[in-house]
Amino acid sequence: MSESSILILLGSALSIGFIHTIIGPDHYVPFIVISRARKWSTARALVVTIICGMGHVLSSILIGTIGIAAGSALGKLEAIEGIRGDIASYTLIAFGIVYGLWGIWRGRKGHGHRHLRGGKHLDASNARSVTFWTLFIIFVLGPCEPLIPLLMFPAVSHSWFVLILVASVFGITTILTMTAMVYAGIKGVTAIKTDFVEKYVHAIAGGIIAFSGMAIRIFGI
Repeated sequence: MSESSILILLGSALSIGFIHTIIGPDHYVPFIVISRARKWSTARALVVTIICGMGHVLSSILIGTIGIAAGSALGKLEAIEGIRGDIASYTLIAFGIVYGLWGIWRGRKGHGHRHLRGGKHLDASNARSVTFWTLFIIFVLGPCEPLIPLLMFPAVSHSWFVLILVASVFGITTILTMTAMVYAGIKGVTAIKTDFVEKYVHAIAGGIIAFSGMAIRIFGI
């Protein structure tokens, strides 16, 4: 593989990472709406996005690296990624539905924060960790579909160093794009403030998350 071929692969990694993230609402919509519903600071939302993005990218890199090192056929690795994609999308839909139903109940009850001893909110003490770990697990399960067949397999035909370099460019681009989209989205949704939105913000968030998961199933994005 010539130097020009390596540069083409690196350019492809950058463009595919960017486009793959932009056209997949599941990469950023959950963070935007959860941030709004949970009243996360922008910094917290971006940190959570980066952590989940790292889990998302590294899980596919790990599977691809192990598969290539073991001599697995491309079709077998694509099948594994397909199964992971199905699990992630259905889990995202289920999370959105459950969260949305809880949000409807909370909105109809006019549910305020209940306090623990010391003035800590039950909502803050329990829901934060549940929400974070749910998102993290979903993103670890979610595959980077184009990474292994379009980038890792061609890259390893040159050397393992090129594979690492190409995977790194793809991963960094994906995470930076996710972060930029979440930041832009947060700035947009914070401007939307009505009594209805405030009352049913969790229900709306759940519905949007479920819809983004359904979009993956219906449109394959």
